Amino acid sequence: MTKELRRLSILMLIMFLALFGSTSWIQVVHAETLSADPHNERALLDSYEVQRGAIVASGTAIATSVPSGDRYSWQRTYVDAPMWGHVTGWINPILQSATGIERAMNQELSGTAGSQFLARIDRILTGQPPRGSNVTLSLDAAVQRAAFEALGSLQGAVVAIEPATGRILAMVSSPSFDTNQLAAHDTAAVNEYYDTLEDASDDPLSNRAIGGDLNPPGSTFKLVVASAALASGQWTPDSTLPNPASYQLPQSSNVVFNAWRGTCGDGETVTIAEALRLSCNIPFAELAVELGDTAIREEAEKYGFNSSFATPLESTPSSYPRALDDPQTALTGFGQGQVTATPLQMAMVSAGIGNGGVVMNPHMVDEVIGPDLTVQQKFENTEFGRALDEDLAEQMVQMMVAGVSSGAATGARIDGVDVAGKTGTAENGTGQPFTLWFTGFAPAVDPRVAVAVVVEDGGGQGQSGTGNTIAAPIAKKVMEAVLGR
Repeated sequence: MTKELRRLSILMLIMFLALFGSTSWIQVVHAETLSADPHNERALLDSYEVQRGAIVASGTAIATSVPSGDRYSWQRTYVDAPMWGHVTGWINPILQSATGIERAMNQELSGTAGSQFLARIDRILTGQPPRGSNVTLSLDAAVQRAAFEALGSLQGAVVAIEPATGRILAMVSSPSFDTNQLAAHDTAAVNEYYDTLEDASDDPLSNRAIGGDLNPPGSTFKLVVASAALASGQWTPDSTLPNPASYQLPQSSNVVFNAWRGTCGDGETVTIAEALRLSCNIPFAELAVELGDTAIREEAEKYGFNSSFATPLESTPSSYPRALDDPQTALTGFGQGQVTATPLQMAMVSAGIGNGGVVMNPHMVDEVIGPDLTVQQKFENTEFGRALDEDLAEQMVQMMVAGVSSGAATGARIDGVDVAGKTGTAENGTGQPFTLWFTGFAPAVDPRVAVAVVVEDGGGQGQSGTGNTIAAPIAKKVMEAVLGR
């Protein structure tokens, strides 16, 4: 062999090895990532040719595949579509898109996940057609229905969480939409319906439970401020603050009032516990300035603020910004200014307090079950972190129970059950309707559910509605559904 031929042979061998290595790397190491990429149209088209697994809640399939009789082979159908719409999402070859669980769990539902490799080989060897696996949700159908019906035609969202585990029991956003119309294979009808939803002023495609245009949390954020105060070791529920009828923000001409334009009860001072029970703005504005924005932000982040959560639906981070000046910090003391939150986040705040100060990562998928009924994947409960020492969390619980039993959150009372909660009525600018909130849990000891409710656009009552009269009764119905009452 000549020297030139030897060199050429070596070069060809190197090129072959490089090509073999790169293709193997793509097919083995990056296969699952590429399959999950929403921009990978080949993977999406392949998934339409497979009988997708069902999405299951409370033992009933809420999303299934039926033969379509067209080139796409299968079409998705949804049960109680508007009630589950923001959870299941949809998948459709016409729109070449998938949303919700359909997108987040696409590999499992289409049978292409790494955990399903052996099952795919078995079906190939036995000549069986490809099938996806079922995805079992943690959501409780009865609780979901209670939340959906309680919210009704109001614009807003409800999230219910199991405090000890982080399992999401309900997630509802309103207005909703009909996923069956978005899964149909009639191109003109699907596009017309999608365009209608996209152009709607009330943005029905937005999942308000975990994202969209985030709202100020109003007085529900007082829970985080009170938690930061207790965690500092310098404040207790009995610590007092000045009790004026008006409060001029530091370095500002703006003046803050309590909702009723008077003092927070009688006396020249008021305790943190009493200010939380009555939901007074001025004491919490004062407390926020005393604590400083860094201490509040750090405590908020222990509950999940400034973090996104994959439930597996990706949430928009709730925000407590850095480097706020004193006037802005004072406003955040009662959930105004630059602080914003999702219902998921405020449910996590309540759940963390009710769980002895430990915040769990929220999740809404329990298991992936193969066509042969074997459990291919099980999702464990995991901790996000500790927000508050257990003894301090107990003090927060006592203050929240007082708020429901005899304070500003009486709309959440349940006969025979100690409920812990906090309302919020957030302002959105001069003349704009309020955003109404409630977050809490029940029972107060060893809680089975933590709930957050947001109602936008003033609940149709402009600036007349309150968190206690509109949001709290919705939460009450959800908690009753969990407690079987």
